[in-house]
Amino acid sequence: MKTDPAENPLDRLPPLLNRDLDQNLCVCNEVVKMDIINAIVNGATTVAEIKKRTYATDGIGCCTRQVERLIECLCSPDVKTNT
Repeated sequence: MKTDPAENPLDRLPPLLNRDLDQNLCVCNEVVKMDIINAIVNGATTVAEIKKRTYATDGIGCCTRQVERLIECLCSPDVKTNT
């Protein structure tokens, strides 16, 4: 993902996804939401890549939709953050 170095990736997230960054998003494997965000910012653009880098979604998969939404928000050039 190519981003402006001065741009904070968290600014691309809607308020709902910008909360609880230090808490587990994937409870099965205890993966903190910020670790998933960092993986996306560093080039992981699919759920499979996130799983490979962080082990999120590797349990029962209950966090898969949230991971997909983070990818969508952080990788899409036209996402509005006030949703």
